[in-house]
Amino acid sequence: MIKKILLGLVGVIAIILLIAAFKSPDFRVERSRSIAAPAAALFDQVNDHHKFNTWNPFSKMDPNAKNTYSGPDAGVGSVCAWDGDKVGAGKATIIESKPNELVRLRMDWLRPLEGTSTVDFTIVPDGDKQRITWAMYGKSNFMGRLFSIFMSCESMCGPEFEKGLDDLAKIVTTTNTAPAAQP
Repeated sequence: MIKKILLGLVGVIAIILLIAAFKSPDFRVERSRSIAAPAAALFDQVNDHHKFNTWNPFSKMDPNAKNTYSGPDAGVGSVCAWDGDKVGAGKATIIESKPNELVRLRMDWLRPLEGTSTVDFTIVPDGDKQRITWAMYGKSNFMGRLFSIFMSCESMCGPEFEKGLDDLAKIVTTTNTAPAAQP
């Protein structure tokens, strides 16, 4: 009886490993939101790690995580590294910055899984608003594909991207609608 259970368990593990081995390594998670704010206001928030971390849902998830910043304050070469119990460890480096259009980051994940991905924030006109898209994409290594059988990147990150874009909208619309200071 125990031999049959062990053989069944080995069979299940083998099937899971085969599924992971043949699973596509490509992944992409993307969310968009139209916001009534100037492109410059949105760009300013995503081009500066300090500002980004005020509305970043992952920072709110682990408020005790330690962030360290290096390089310029904003734009290409700006780096934010994080280390926390809930969000793991890694760093984000701005590798491309086109004013009011695009901020591209290289994400280097160290813990709980190692890997590299790309994050794009794109801003395009949408009538009298701006449509901002937060996308993360890349290729998963074997461990990432194995993990994705049980928990997808889409289900982990998609809802958080939505929360972040909602908070971004609150920040830029509050900032842009505040009355001008009186002399």
